[in-house]
Amino acid sequence: MKSRIFALILSIVLVLGMFSGCSGGSSEEPDVIKIGVFEPMTGANASGGQMTVEGIKLANEKYPEVLGKKIELVIADNKSEKVEAANAASKLIEKDKVVAIIGSYGSSLSMAAGDIVKNEKVPAVGCSPTNPLVTLDNDYYFRVCFIDPFQGTVMANYAFEELGARTAAIIQDVQNDYSVGLSKFFVYAFTELTGDEGSIVATTSYNAGDQDFSAQLTNIKSLNPDVIFAPGNYGESALLIKQARGLGMDLPILGGDTWESPDFISIGGDAVEGAAFSSHFTSEAPVTEMSKQFLAEYKEEFGQDANAFAALGYDAYLVIREAIERAGSADPVKIRDEISKTAGFVGATGNITLDENGDAVKSAVINEVKDGAFIYLTTVEP
Repeated sequence: MKSRIFALILSIVLVLGMFSGCSGGSSEEPDVIKIGVFEPMTGANASGGQMTVEGIKLANEKYPEVLGKKIELVIADNKSEKVEAANAASKLIEKDKVVAIIGSYGSSLSMAAGDIVKNEKVPAVGCSPTNPLVTLDNDYYFRVCFIDPFQGTVMANYAFEELGARTAAIIQDVQNDYSVGLSKFFVYAFTELTGDEGSIVATTSYNAGDQDFSAQLTNIKSLNPDVIFAPGNYGESALLIKQARGLGMDLPILGGDTWESPDFISIGGDAVEGAAFSSHFTSEAPVTEMSKQFLAEYKEEFGQDANAFAALGYDAYLVIREAIERAGSADPVKIRDEISKTAGFVGATGNITLDENGDAVKSAVINEVKDGAFIYLTTVEP
């Protein structure tokens, strides 16, 4: 009797298991490969995130398949907040079952997801997070952009060689890992160039979201530096420059790649004329055949010239797609292994080779605001 009851229970379990298996198989969509995207679509960094996603979507439109399967983008808004960035990365991995992740604009947001992708063994490719800590000791995080030690050196050299600056002041967003890190590398490089430990006359700070910089600027004005280096989000930076000009400060003001946003010009207006910053790409000087192709595609799609963040998003997608193709598999660990081998990849932003830390070794450009537009000045090789 007991054996008959046991056999009946076993039969029921097996039947239920078959139905469960059928249901799971249909919902998993095995013929679709999912790539996650976590970018700031809202909040303080929204402009940068939205520009990046434009490039990612364009790449997906032009290269929609790999291994004979459709590539589906799953986009999550990290809302320009660290906690939301971590939540977005977790959701993409645990709920959406993505095999790789693209993101994020903003080093702090990328770093917030670092342990998650590492522990879950799902590779992430950053488009524009430049702080060295993003990829440090993380075998699952990569990026297609240069990093701040190079970017800081580029701008220090520009200040010293091109502008003839021998003294500088720093204004940094103390809550922003990108701003603090880039400022540090500028200080180091500028001090080396001048040979004078006193060449940095002031280092002042503000908090993200601040709108009044009069105290910092008044202090710096009294010290009369040759140049100000003020890397930060485009919004606060534009306001800062506007207030500096209002105080009669006509010295050069320099920044980093986050300034490349239409909002920087719309907020700053005439005050940001002459402001110079480092960037990853310019539509005025295509560096590869892929650059020309991307520029034409972007112009056709959006009716305007491409920006650096769209180009980086385009490249990040293609680096992952090529890695999947080389791996011959949608297994995240195998994809990670192939991403790490990326060398001589011809992208929209240049030839991309990833070093032992997963960082791209590539050139930088310097742009300037002129007549209400971003104008290319020069290219700097690593």
